[in-house]
Amino acid sequence: MATVVREIERKYNPAEGSTVALDAVKAMTGTAGIAAVSQQGEQLLDAVYYDTADLRLIEAGITLRRRTGGEDAGWHLKLPAGADTKDEIRLPPDATSGKREATPYARTDGAVPEELAALVRARTRDAALAPVVRIQTSRRVLRLLDGAGQALAEVAADHVSAEPADGPAASWEEIEAELVTGGPALLTAIEAQLCRAGARPAAATKLQRALGGRLPAAGHAEQPPLTRGSPAGQVVLGYVRDQVAAIWRYDPLVRRDAPDAVHQMRVATRRARSALQAFGGIIERDATRPLCAELKWLAAALGPARDGEVMLARLTADLAAIPPALVTGPVQARITAHFTAGLAQAAQTALAALDGQRYLRLLDDLDALLADPPLTPLAKRKAGKVLGKPVRRAARRLHRALAAVPGAEDRDAAIHEARKTAKRARYAAEAATPALGRTASRQAARAKKLQQLLGDHHDSVVARAVLLDLAGQARAAGEDTFTYGLMHQRQASQAATIEQALPRFTATRRDRTTGH
Repeated sequence: MATVVREIERKYNPAEGSTVALDAVKAMTGTAGIAAVSQQGEQLLDAVYYDTADLRLIEAGITLRRRTGGEDAGWHLKLPAGADTKDEIRLPPDATSGKREATPYARTDGAVPEELAALVRARTRDAALAPVVRIQTSRRVLRLLDGAGQALAEVAADHVSAEPADGPAASWEEIEAELVTGGPALLTAIEAQLCRAGARPAAATKLQRALGGRLPAAGHAEQPPLTRGSPAGQVVLGYVRDQVAAIWRYDPLVRRDAPDAVHQMRVATRRARSALQAFGGIIERDATRPLCAELKWLAAALGPARDGEVMLARLTADLAAIPPALVTGPVQARITAHFTAGLAQAAQTALAALDGQRYLRLLDDLDALLADPPLTPLAKRKAGKVLGKPVRRAARRLHRALAAVPGAEDRDAAIHEARKTAKRARYAAEAATPALGRTASRQAARAKKLQQLLGDHHDSVVARAVLLDLAGQARAAGEDTFTYGLMHQRQASQAATIEQALPRFTATRRDRTTGH
């Protein structure tokens, strides 16, 4: 079974040699909370790195290797998790591929464990994983200890030898500082000390340095900030690009069942779809309609897992708020049992979707959209002149949806439709914020607040249906159903309170997005 370790580290090039750098670190004893420095034995590390032929993983800041030697020998997959931070998923060195099926989307050279190959499939897709470089490292380690002898950080001096599968061999020296239990301030202090000793932050990782000649050409230069004067197409595509990046980022987290990952991935799919729909006059609507349908499918595939999590948490919190004297029977046990099986099935459904060719074709289509977008003539015009209209249109639709609630035959359904309209108004405004500034950000904030309020109402509707079902099961088992009725009434009261608050949102307001 895989273990996950969060690594926070920085790398340096020692101008005066690694010995000078290590001596400088030893001199930190008595400062920055360092009570002692322990010299560890030399380690000999031998790692084979895997990637696609066009190095998709390294381009995304991901590394996959099998390493022998050291205290953590085995398979390591490192995924970006923030500045100087990666999550390292580890498997033992004898882990095998164990592929469930031989699909064209699961190809490796036969060595990479399927558990790790699946975590990078959104990047590799139909490309095989194979060895790209062997890196051997002779490592000397200093362990920085606190007064209790606990490790705060480790500083390693590495002599590195790299043998690419296709390219010249190379060797160099490198310093690596990694936190263990210490905080960011310690890492900063170590960096300052190393720089005083002549070291400089490394511009590339070991893998990047070893494969420098094979790395893909640098992409476009960093774009200037988006403004009212930017082309409308750039602003909309920038928002869509951010959502596609979020889908990539959360894919492995969903596969690892990380907290909130399903929710964040589903939100990214909805944001991308809403932007394409709202700005169909800028990115050709007919051309993106099939893509929007596939994004809707993906959001639906992820939905049951997220919805089950939300409802379990809601009912558990509601039950906890009831005085113990009013809780009769095994209510929590029934609530938990009701959702446990469903959540397991929902998780399997989500994973099956991510493992399928339909999802990977969707990723291909998103890449194609960003590489060659079907822009209309409006896309070349200034965003400040063009984006206000679709944003105002989304706001008007929301206003109409809210106004329809009081006279609706099915108020619950009407409120749910208004909630979806609020999402679309929010996402349209978010996308246009770089161009429209505060006018759009205010609409986004108001729509978000309304979306959350209406979402709470919808959750109360679903919760009441679940509670009726649970009460029926409890009654059939001869249990007291009083608490289910009490919880049902509490949920109904919450919904009534929300409905009473809606008129203040439907009141006629100055349309701030119009600017007049």
